Amino acid sequence: MKFFKKGDKNTEETKPTAKPHPELQVISGSEISGKRPQQQAPQQQAPQQNITLPNIKYKIAVASGKGGVGKSTVATNLAISLAKDGAAVGLMDADAYGPSIPTMMGIQEKPETSPERKLIPLVRHDIKLMSIGFMVPEQQAMIWRGPMLHSAIRQFLTDVAWGDLDYLIIDLPPGTGDVALTLTQAIPLTGAVIVTTPQDVALADVRRGVAMFERLGVPILGIIENMSYFLCPHCNEKTEIFRADGGKNTSERFGVAFLGEIPLDAEVCTAGDLGVPIVAGNPDSPQSAAFGAVATELEKVVLEAGEEDELTIL
Repeated sequence: MKFFKKGDKNTEETKPTAKPHPELQVISGSEISGKRPQQQAPQQQAPQQNITLPNIKYKIAVASGKGGVGKSTVATNLAISLAKDGAAVGLMDADAYGPSIPTMMGIQEKPETSPERKLIPLVRHDIKLMSIGFMVPEQQAMIWRGPMLHSAIRQFLTDVAWGDLDYLIIDLPPGTGDVALTLTQAIPLTGAVIVTTPQDVALADVRRGVAMFERLGVPILGIIENMSYFLCPHCNEKTEIFRADGGKNTSERFGVAFLGEIPLDAEVCTAGDLGVPIVAGNPDSPQSAAFGAVATELEKVVLEAGEEDELTIL
């Protein structure tokens, strides 16, 4: 297996944990619309040190070279599948411009804060959740520059009471922009998983994603092919809508693991829209079995990667 290496006062005395988080008021978005940022003289900033997150064993980014491949659907069902296998799992929605996790997990509440001034993750389907979508009204546009994204991502890592986790699944925005760069500079990622579809246009973008993580020194844990085939609900016959083995062939070309195929199915989409992902709402379905198989493969690859790292220590 080849890896690419490298102090507000509380106003509600009866509910002390419900006070607003003072640091995160700056990313609420309420002050952004209609205001132009003040011009500041360029300053040379010292590089920020990595955030270690010692209580989180594996930190895995779920990425895609382009939008529309179902990355958030995969990240959500993958997290639930890992939790069903007995792992403690957190899911961090790092897509500032299009946060999907609140809708897909069926939760629109605002997180509370602990006495230690940490955000308390919301919990749904046994997954600890944090999303910028919890902080900003759904109808409000997110007009953010790179430094604001940088600040928000670091706060979601340092100012959230994640607790002890086996996996923190981080749903990145599509493409190769600021958020991926900030994340890889902030924490030592266990690795990245790239989601694609079988079309040539999507597979071409996989190459860009692989090249980005390679340049940043982040191991590629594997490729997941979403919308791989259509499984007839009547005869259970498999029909390849786009093409066959595109994701598998691409993974072989780059020498990384092929984690599996997820079928194209209306029930998967409907379940996400209803806020009950297919793995949680219909765990015995063939679609849930496909997500479960991908989670099992990911667990194997992560363990193998850890063993290889241990063997290289001199």
